[in-house]
Amino acid sequence: MHTFSKWFAFAAGMFLTASFSARAAGRFELPPRPPNIIFILADDLGYGDLGCYGQKKIQTPNLDRLAAEGMRFTQCYAGSTVCAPSRSVLMTGQHTGHTRVRGNDPVVPLRAEDGTVAQLLKQRGYRTGLIGKWGLGDENTDGTPGKKGFDEFVGFLNQTHAHQYYPTNIWRNDSVWLLDGNTNGLKGEYVHDLFARAGNNFVRVNKNFPFFLYLAYTIPHANNELGKKSGNGMEVPDDAPYSKETWPQPEKNKAAMITRLDADVGRMLDQLKALKIETNTVIFFSSDNGPHSEGGSVAKFFNSSGGLRGIKRDMYEGGLRVPMIVRWSGRIKPGAVSDFPWAFWDFLPTAAEIAGVKTPAGLDGQSVLPVLLGQEAKPHEYFYWEFHERGSKQAARMGDWKAVRIAPGKPLELYNLKTDLAEKHDLATKHPDVIAKMETIIKTARTEAKEWPLSAPTTKAGKIVEETN
Repeated sequence: MHTFSKWFAFAAGMFLTASFSARAAGRFELPPRPPNIIFILADDLGYGDLGCYGQKKIQTPNLDRLAAEGMRFTQCYAGSTVCAPSRSVLMTGQHTGHTRVRGNDPVVPLRAEDGTVAQLLKQRGYRTGLIGKWGLGDENTDGTPGKKGFDEFVGFLNQTHAHQYYPTNIWRNDSVWLLDGNTNGLKGEYVHDLFARAGNNFVRVNKNFPFFLYLAYTIPHANNELGKKSGNGMEVPDDAPYSKETWPQPEKNKAAMITRLDADVGRMLDQLKALKIETNTVIFFSSDNGPHSEGGSVAKFFNSSGGLRGIKRDMYEGGLRVPMIVRWSGRIKPGAVSDFPWAFWDFLPTAAEIAGVKTPAGLDGQSVLPVLLGQEAKPHEYFYWEFHERGSKQAARMGDWKAVRIAPGKPLELYNLKTDLAEKHDLATKHPDVIAKMETIIKTARTEAKEWPLSAPTTKAGKIVEETN
């Protein structure tokens, strides 16, 4: 674990300059100015929700274009199967066995000593912006964006507040920003549209400087509170271009939300080209976890899991495997498809190598820049996840083997992802040697945290307590 001071100890003397990086890594020459980095994160977008991942009904032409111009990964994993811990993993480079935020509990923020990718990139002179959903520290904590390396922040601190698409207020840095158009029941400002404009503005203002933009959209997460009242929490200004479809209304709205997101990504791509910075900008696009069945929408309607087992909150592939597209014009081979397995905890070291700054020791991630550049890379020895809602669950992957424990004390389930991607056939009894290795991984991959004990499912009135973040 890193202390706050350790994260900054190497700021003065341990940068990897362009020439040193090229000599030491032997892989690529850094441009005179470090590349811009944009990470666009959708919220509850499934592995199968994009056309380039097999979606047949929802129109996503701009994201399909992004994949055609960059690299599409078939085996990328989110940090967790729900929002906040997945984002904690993305920011800290540590998986859920080590990262500070391992669940959707707003009273557990990032601490002062928890370093982030934004803090790291600032050491290289990057201007940093966060637009959208944070979820890693409410006001008056050490986990607010401004204390975690972001120069500019517009959005939601708390993931429950982020359920709203017509909120009366959001945050602008450390101050509350009132949205007058949404007061007294009005719906004058769809917050996703505001985030899209803010993201484009950040790029335009910082075009002459290296920048890192974390564009954390809330689409297509459901407004769960509205859904409980009306049966339709898929909130969007209109359901075009799906208005004439005979689908249930929540499904029309979900499709419209995703196509709206796609259009905003398209506008971002167009702006990068117009500003003549697209060849010096690396774009990552992904989702924080698998698809939901909430707000009146059902994941199976659009086959949002893409044939994988499970959805959000499951430790099976449908809850953890996510779309990942990376474009770096002139560096990444257009139209490339990679089956190299990696996860959100690899983003921080990847961004560090792209920027030419030394990666801190003690992280769980490793750089996948060689893969992006079409080179060989050493795969992870294993992947590990833990999840703390409705009791604790754990999962690990080693090679093609995937192990899942659905509750403490339960036996491990075992699947071979190469022959059984849908995880239908539990092979635990047939491979005790693999189970033994998986047991060791699951026991040793985590550190104890009093806020996140491994516990059995909690119940209330005989029912498992539901979480809706």
